[in-house]
Amino acid sequence: MQKSFRRGFLASLLFVATFAALPCNVLAEHSWGGYHWARTSNPLALKLGRNLSATWNPILITTSYDWSQSSVLDTTIIPGSANPKNCRATSGQVQVCNSTYGNTGWLGVASIWISGSHITQGTVKVNDTYFNTSTYNTTAWRNLVMCQEVGHTFGLDHQDENFTNANLNTCMDYTNLPDSNQHPNQHDYDELVTIYSHTDSSTTAKQTLQNGKMPPAMADLEISGPGQWGKLIHSSHDGWSETYELDFGGGHKIVTHVIWAVDEDGVDVHGHRHR
Repeated sequence: MQKSFRRGFLASLLFVATFAALPCNVLAEHSWGGYHWARTSNPLALKLGRNLSATWNPILITTSYDWSQSSVLDTTIIPGSANPKNCRATSGQVQVCNSTYGNTGWLGVASIWISGSHITQGTVKVNDTYFNTSTYNTTAWRNLVMCQEVGHTFGLDHQDENFTNANLNTCMDYTNLPDSNQHPNQHDYDELVTIYSHTDSSTTAKQTLQNGKMPPAMADLEISGPGQWGKLIHSSHDGWSETYELDFGGGHKIVTHVIWAVDEDGVDVHGHRHR
């Protein structure tokens, strides 16, 4: 019995040591509040409305291709239906827009319209006021921000929110050195499988009458700036990224993720230094 106990004890130590040695990102989960698109089968067929300049078109093509490598997700780029300046949402789709939105402080914004736990529409905006500067006018920065903000509209959150940590080689990781963080990694694909492991009795990823089920104020709202984001519900430890929620009651809300830009000295709109 003593030998059996010793063997069991050693086995337990080996398990603990092995578990502790695993990279932290392997153990992480990064679902965004459990939000997901309803669908009756996989893969989820989701349309990305292109409201972009020639500079951003190939960036969205890369993003769409990358995320469509998931076994549960298939994105298609279609002509957009939004004015890029306001990037108005379309039921059952994600509208993707770029424009010179001004010195707003934000680099990219992703918003999702929620009914219960289901996403019914989404928007992504990237701010050329900052992407036209020497700091952000690179393919690497454009790929990282587009990939991350579109990833949020699937229901993904970040893998890591500390920009000084070593890169995880995923666009869902904060960094001020984006070269190796331009695309999803395997953990992102694994998380999508987890999020979309079940199916639903209906789909929200079609241009149907979803807006008819929303409160009118929610359906008609244009997310043009902080005044429409609602209540701050999460901030990364350095304030580089924030999440806001606008609650309309009855399980209806709009959730917005914001990534802030930094100036030439590495300082964001909140006064936090990132270099």
